[in-house]
Amino acid sequence: MTTGYGTTTQSDVQRVQRINVLDKLAGLIDGERASLLAEWRTLVRALAGARDLDVPTLNDHIPDFLAELTAALRSGSDQAISHGLVEGTPPAHGLQRVKDAFEIEEVVAEYNILRACIHDLAERNGLSMRGRPFHILNRVMDAAIGSAVQSFAAQKATEVRQRREEYLAFVAHDLRTPLNAISLAARVLEMLSAGDGSKSPQVTQMWTALKRNVRRLEALVGKVIEENTNLEAEVGIKLQRREFDLWPLVEGLIHDLHPVAETGGTRLVNTVPEELVAYADAKLIGRVFQNLIANAIAYTPRGLISIGARETGNEGEVECLVRDDGAGISQERCRSVFDKDETDPDKEGGLGLGLAIVKTFVEAHGGVVTVESELGVGSTFRFTLPPRPAGAQPS
Repeated sequence: MTTGYGTTTQSDVQRVQRINVLDKLAGLIDGERASLLAEWRTLVRALAGARDLDVPTLNDHIPDFLAELTAALRSGSDQAISHGLVEGTPPAHGLQRVKDAFEIEEVVAEYNILRACIHDLAERNGLSMRGRPFHILNRVMDAAIGSAVQSFAAQKATEVRQRREEYLAFVAHDLRTPLNAISLAARVLEMLSAGDGSKSPQVTQMWTALKRNVRRLEALVGKVIEENTNLEAEVGIKLQRREFDLWPLVEGLIHDLHPVAETGGTRLVNTVPEELVAYADAKLIGRVFQNLIANAIAYTPRGLISIGARETGNEGEVECLVRDDGAGISQERCRSVFDKDETDPDKEGGLGLGLAIVKTFVEAHGGVVTVESELGVGSTFRFTLPPRPAGAQPS
């Protein structure tokens, strides 16, 4: 075919026809968007994850996706069509469907249902989607599915990893209490049998094996807690603040740690006012108290440990403390006692990680942790919890 301006090839004609079909399809989608979405919602409701969602939640980013789709179709550019949507709404839609408790197959299905609705719309209006336009539309939908599924799968993997890490950290902390009880009980029994001249070499070997294996378990548990703490420091600690009563939290910890304290003849006393309320992440503050109390038990055999708290008068700020009358800490070591790598050369296992965790969690709340101690007299660890900001809602 020729004109006064040059020659028009068959491929030029086909390209113009293809662009016309895509442009008409874009116009149909724009003009029939409301009915297209209604048809899509009716079919998507058959998916288990979509059954109970309200219309705005079910729609989510799909109306915006249709706008992106029509813009890409009108552009006539293969690059815009193949790459433009990947950076559009599908990734956000995939993330939202994780919150909506969809399965990954349902995310794929809802895009495929939309694809079928668009093809039906074209057919009802006499628009031929054969050949290149058919392949272009399918490529666009496939790219959207891939992008949505990728963000969905990445978010699900992140949530699974976080749950595993949290569970592992809780198990590790829970294991520490019975391990400490076993270790202290073994030491007491060994001391009681030390004067028994009839003790056989086999018994001595059993004591040695018991102590060695307890130390190995303590080291493994400590490694798990250290790795979890390092991860929290790297990615940031997500706080779930709420108002809660401090007295029951401390009382529960005393009940859990009583067997360990009793083994060494140590008394635990809860002096927290029953009406005192704190605004913080109760789970993390429980771990702060647990580490401070467990540390005090290790240094206060046959002594007294007092756990208390008070309002400072600074607009609702709460100060918590754990006081013991144990061995105490030198002034030099007080300056570095919260450092992660700090250990006590005179005590197996050291202070180190437990107090580093305390510092990490308290500072995540915007609080401050300090220690006052005197050798042979005892130690007092204090930490502050800032008040709830004006207008802030509990999580």
